Amino acid sequence: MIQVKNLYHKYPNKEAYAVNDISFEINKGEIMGFLGPSGAGKSTVQNIMTGLLPLQKGQILYEGTSIKNLDKNFYNRLGVSFELPNLYEKLTGFENLKYYAGLYERETEDPLKVLDMVGLAEAAHKRAGSYSKGMKNRLVFARSIVTKPEIMFLDEPLSGLDPTTGKRIKEIIEAKRDEGNTIFLTTHNMFLAEEICDNVAFINEGRLIAIDTPKNLKLQYGSHSIKVEYRVENQVKTEIFFIEKEEDNKKLQQVINNKEIITMHSQEATLEQIFIKLTGRGLS
Repeated sequence: MIQVKNLYHKYPNKEAYAVNDISFEINKGEIMGFLGPSGAGKSTVQNIMTGLLPLQKGQILYEGTSIKNLDKNFYNRLGVSFELPNLYEKLTGFENLKYYAGLYERETEDPLKVLDMVGLAEAAHKRAGSYSKGMKNRLVFARSIVTKPEIMFLDEPLSGLDPTTGKRIKEIIEAKRDEGNTIFLTTHNMFLAEEICDNVAFINEGRLIAIDTPKNLKLQYGSHSIKVEYRVENQVKTEIFFIEKEEDNKKLQQVINNKEIITMHSQEATLEQIFIKLTGRGLS
């Protein structure tokens, strides 16, 4: 349904490309997760795909039609959730959704129903400016689904949310996928990506490092690791050693021989560990 081919983007006064030769496809009814640290290029790709940034070089096709040739009917099909809340803070949560829904030429959801879905029913008639950070993020997410979109772009949808609320939002995203929505999700939350994404792309410094299902990425790049807790001068230190690496094996033996071991467990590699293995850096 969505094809991105050889996408490049460079910001003014910058020598390096923020997005450097990225290509991928998303089928209808799939969640594509873009996984990478802050500044990796995730949001830039999303902004180009939604028309917020101009297409400088490459192709973006929706059902075979270039983004350059799409009209307002296409944008009526989109739902977008930004990482940083961009709300009308003098309006209530209900008024924010009502106003936003009124901009679309299509059937929309009842704002009160959507606010209830994201746990904001009791705050529906309070000004958005009085909301906490987590409440504002939920309102931004609610805005992305109030228009009954067919294609959703979600940028760090669980940012600032407690585990219970995060679980609720995650379930809504999965339900939208099951209804046939196509979802592009940018995140550095590897747990979210592993749990709900059909395919995951690793992006680092503007380049696509790997792309596949979470399971296949683990099979291809993952290796079993050993998590060790040991005591150092009355403090407990935790380290993870990849047993396929000679250097890690040597370090592990040194720890076993010279430290007081508290616990030692083998474990399957996580997406974050695979990302570190491929890029040499973490997701934070």
